[in-house]
Amino acid sequence: MQQYFIKGSPQSPLVVTDKDTAKHMFSVMRLKEGDQVTLVFDDGVKRLARVLDSSQQSLEILEELAENVELPVQVTIASGFPKGDKLEFIAQKATELGASAIWAFPADWSVAKWDCKKLAKKSEKLEKIAQGAAEQSKRNLIPEVRLFDKQADFLAALADFDRIIVAYEEAAKEGEAAALVEAVRGLAAGAKVLFIFGPEGGLSPDEVAAFGQAGAVSAGLGPRILRAETAPLYALTAVSVMLELEK
Repeated sequence: MQQYFIKGSPQSPLVVTDKDTAKHMFSVMRLKEGDQVTLVFDDGVKRLARVLDSSQQSLEILEELAENVELPVQVTIASGFPKGDKLEFIAQKATELGASAIWAFPADWSVAKWDCKKLAKKSEKLEKIAQGAAEQSKRNLIPEVRLFDKQADFLAALADFDRIIVAYEEAAKEGEAAALVEAVRGLAAGAKVLFIFGPEGGLSPDEVAAFGQAGAVSAGLGPRILRAETAPLYALTAVSVMLELEK
């Protein structure tokens, strides 16, 4: 069944006012009277709805659905600005894997340099990608997208998390294999977790030290060195396996 995110609070009957959403529902997917869809509002609750009038783009809500596919913890993925369209790839796949937020920051060794104007355009594009991926994967929420123009602002935001895990390739090279498991398995339901990943060149020693001062744990992601766009997907998969599948 098709799923769509609708801004605001649930009401019935409902008229879809967002132009992009309405176009996709009634022009692209050609929904007609009587067709049923799943709608998700700002409260994250899924609701079964039926089209009343396709020309008026109106629907009625039939019932609430108990389905909740969110991870038991809130995982934010933070990447140093990568090159090209890698952040778009990360946003799409991290959304499918359950991230609650997708952040990026100017790392010391980031090759990509984005000014405020480009960051605004990038953010808008990423938000659309995250919404599409959230609809496809039947999420209960659309991940927040936040791009920092200053590393200092990113560092200041670390205080909002219950646990911070830095994916550090030097730890992997040294054979460290337990930090990730210990950090994840000790999490309480609903905990706010931040994973930090470097760009293509990795994280600088100064950055790792600064994250450590903020309470971060450095962890290897297995014995192999992963690309900047692969590491976040590994981490999210590991969280899912440990907290959702190993029961």
